[in-house]
Amino acid sequence: MKGLNERKVALTFGLFISGWHVLWSLLVLLAVAQPILNFVFWMHMLANPFTVTGFTFLQALTLVVVTFLFGCAIGWVFAWLWNRLHR
Repeated sequence: MKGLNERKVALTFGLFISGWHVLWSLLVLLAVAQPILNFVFWMHMLANPFTVTGFTFLQALTLVVVTFLFGCAIGWVFAWLWNRLHR
């Protein structure tokens, strides 16, 4: 059985997680993030202590880049562990 390709899994995880954060950044830009955040907390029967601030491109870019790198690291570790445990 061929194992997982660590680079491909890392890229997939990185793109997936950073993609979610691109979507979040767009919601902030369109000023619809706060109602969505309030709804998510309401569904979980929690009071929302957070306020969404205004959109800035640099913050959005930082969020997407950091989550991409974090997702790549998690994806690579996942694939490496999978391959070691499924020899």
